[in-house]
Amino acid sequence: MKIRTLAAAAAVLSLATAPAIAEVSLDRAPAPVEGESQLQGGSGLLIAVLAAAAVIAGIVIAADGDDDPVSP
Repeated sequence: MKIRTLAAAAAVLSLATAPAIAEVSLDRAPAPVEGESQLQGGSGLLIAVLAAAAVIAGIVIAADGDDDPVSP
């Protein structure tokens, strides 16, 4: 019973202190950049096309028309 109470108190303490710890700012400076990236948003279009193809493939598979029962 004592361990259960101690565990509950530790959980309450960690939940109470989590927001205060999250607010602490360390003010980190970003690293210097020597050159620009060669990727300029081209992958976003590719991901959108692949996602649209996956949605269309899912609709085609779901509406296949194979409505026959498997069991006799």
